[in-house]
Amino acid sequence: MEMHLVSRSVPVSAPSFRAVLRAADAPRTVWSAPDKATVVGSGAAATVTADGPDRFDRIREAAEELFSSGDVHAGTEAARPRLFGGFAFHADSTDGSPWEDFPGARFVFPRVQVTYAENGTWLTVNAVGPDANAEAVEERLARERERIESLPDPGPVSDPPGVVHRRRTTAKDDWNAGVNAAVERISAGDLRKVVLAQALAADLASDLSVPDILDRLGDSYPDCYRFLVEPEPDADRPQASFFGATPERLVSLRGRTVETGALAGTTGRGETPAEDEWLARELLDDEKNVHEHELVAETIRDQLAPFASSVNTGDRCVKRLATVQHLWTPITATLATSEHVLSLVEALHPTPAVGGLPPEKALETIRDTEPFDRGWYAAPVGWIDAAGYGSFAVALRSAVSRDDTTTLFAGVGVVEDSDPDREWDEVQLKYRALLDELER
Repeated sequence: MEMHLVSRSVPVSAPSFRAVLRAADAPRTVWSAPDKATVVGSGAAATVTADGPDRFDRIREAAEELFSSGDVHAGTEAARPRLFGGFAFHADSTDGSPWEDFPGARFVFPRVQVTYAENGTWLTVNAVGPDANAEAVEERLARERERIESLPDPGPVSDPPGVVHRRRTTAKDDWNAGVNAAVERISAGDLRKVVLAQALAADLASDLSVPDILDRLGDSYPDCYRFLVEPEPDADRPQASFFGATPERLVSLRGRTVETGALAGTTGRGETPAEDEWLARELLDDEKNVHEHELVAETIRDQLAPFASSVNTGDRCVKRLATVQHLWTPITATLATSEHVLSLVEALHPTPAVGGLPPEKALETIRDTEPFDRGWYAAPVGWIDAAGYGSFAVALRSAVSRDDTTTLFAGVGVVEDSDPDREWDEVQLKYRALLDELER
């Protein structure tokens, strides 16, 4: 059966981000990148999913098929049709709570999307199917415009829901044993680095407002990538929401220009500007953190080399966030031939900043050590357009929320001179990004 894609856009008066997201139908989508357009998606005109080690190829093929029949009038580039979604960290399917509804890969083509761009706010209506036609889409566009422009003001952002109980998946003694075992493997030459993570389930005093926490994260972390991914609604259980504000871009592709970078090495923020600057200088000079960072940068350059005619590395610097500081090195490349963004996503995931080296040995160690399924944590989330361009971030500083429970994730890089207590403290520091938005 032949399928058709129809997409129409129109400028609208700008309702608030929270108002639009509150009124959106599940599955809801949010994508917001620093200095780029913010997109809020409502419902699904089409959904593509895949599992297993070939999930990148299968999503790319499904996306190309979907976009091949496009009848598109976007009005502005930022409002063009895009698929939004992501992948699981491991090649096999996600397993167990809280990932029951998340497959190995899933992308949504929103039925309705609102795009906040530099040249105004745009409303887009999409339809996919054998009976999709321009007249019906334009009629719906008129109805949606009236609805969107009449959305009420949602009022002030609600207070955080409060945390009444925390449950760790990893006990301190087990963590110490896991880090020490990894260090022994590194000393023996089996590994160069491995990233070990923890999960923290927080029982909330009241249900979480996803629009409100994403709004607060935008204020607290304006230089991060905010995202929201939701599975299809299930009548038998509450809606799950995977969201976060991550500082790490995996890759962006436009034309033959690739932008990525190495983000590894962490310290806290100071209580005064002088202390903050001292911590930043200490991080830049810290042998353990610099070694970990250079492993990441070197590997990203090597992963891009087969695709690129040139790879350029910027100066290592410190990226400051609200609760932590990271070592950051920008990396750009020019492709030798045209590539789909998912070819680069597959080549780069997982970077040593979230996996380790050698990759297969590191993934084996993660599986053996971590007593939980990472699901989509530390995996690629982002978007794809009809040209095969796209932008993906690494889903760090992230959580899954369902009903009154939110599960947070955080990890650290383990190298030869890692200390279990110091790495434990770094995980707790990274939890603060979301815990601060949950606790009263």
